[in-house]
Amino acid sequence: MAVHIGTSGWSYDHWDGVLYPPGTPPRDRLAHYVRRFGTVELNASFYRWPRDVSFAGWRRRLPEGFQLSVKAPRGLTHAKRLFAPEPWLPRLTSAWHELGARRAVLLLQLHPAHERDDARLDYLLARLPDWMRVAVEFRHPSWHDDAVFELLERHGAAYCVMSGAGLPCVLRATAPFVYVRMHGPDHDHLYAGSYGDADLRWWADRVGEWRDAGRDVYVYFNNDGYGHAVRNAERLRELVG
Repeated sequence: MAVHIGTSGWSYDHWDGVLYPPGTPPRDRLAHYVRRFGTVELNASFYRWPRDVSFAGWRRRLPEGFQLSVKAPRGLTHAKRLFAPEPWLPRLTSAWHELGARRAVLLLQLHPAHERDDARLDYLLARLPDWMRVAVEFRHPSWHDDAVFELLERHGAAYCVMSGAGLPCVLRATAPFVYVRMHGPDHDHLYAGSYGDADLRWWADRVGEWRDAGRDVYVYFNNDGYGHAVRNAERLRELVG
């Protein structure tokens, strides 16, 4: 079983001197990223879904074995709140075909005000192809129920394990893989702060348990400020071994 550890996004101005040399043009940042990590979570897709040619370009540019997870578009998850997903399905599937062996997990991050609706989630998951790995990040507390976890299990979809201010940390595995998003240790603000070594050692133990249970594990750090995500991801990878 494999463990994939990286960051949410790869192109940040404030990562100059942390991940890439100062002054590196945005077009060259990915090349520096892949020298340090073997996976990344694409977040720009949430705001504007890329064209198929972009996914094909990443397939060619990313090295063999690299894993690209992709955040689903907000038009589906936030504007429509999963309702009537049919217009999006061919676009998602086409993108996944273009990524080929570089594809990892499609992340569905639901709107914080999106209350539990089992039928709507079930309808979408039933229409996504079986060969597409899917993780769902629930931000509204009503979703945290055994019946929802069982729904995910039926579809082979992963419950997204979360760490961050105001978010429940539920260590639930509902798929053959585990998907973890690290939104920062700050108790008052999401995406802020740097995880201490004790926290990272605790998470390394959890990752090891999932791996030893026969599950692939994907972990992405989203506390990008000051380069914390880069340093935390590298330290967790070191601790996991």
